Amino acid sequence: MRIRNVFVLSTGRCGSLTFAKACEHFTNYTSGHETRAVDVIGPARFDYPPGHIESDNRLTWFLGQLAERFDDKETFYVHLQRDEEAVARSYLRRWASSHRSAIARVYGRELLMYAQPNSLRSRVWPEDQRLEVCRSYVETAN
Repeated sequence: MRIRNVFVLSTGRCGSLTFAKACEHFTNYTSGHETRAVDVIGPARFDYPPGHIESDNRLTWFLGQLAERFDDKETFYVHLQRDEEAVARSYLRRWASSHRSAIARVYGRELLMYAQPNSLRSRVWPEDQRLEVCRSYVETAN
């Protein structure tokens, strides 16, 4: 049986880019990091060619759609992990940055906020609670 596609799942901040770069040395697979993550929605989001290794922390949120699109017998999933506290602290350092993929900040603002009674969607998490938000993101993604 030949593995047609490999999907590398992670929280991010755990070596996913390095993993993708290392896979570029393979001669029997192509490899990429977040190659379909920008400006692609719907079925095209998963237009990965056969024989491709894709590393993208956002794929964790699309496991159902990946399972519908790719045959389990021909697909291999890699779950990259790093010490959870180190990942959470790495995201905390990025919290106030202008980096577009401040995923822990967005997770806190857009997902966790809905679960809090009487909160405003635009509420900003206080600094003393942000590490907990980052820890929650890492636990949820893993």
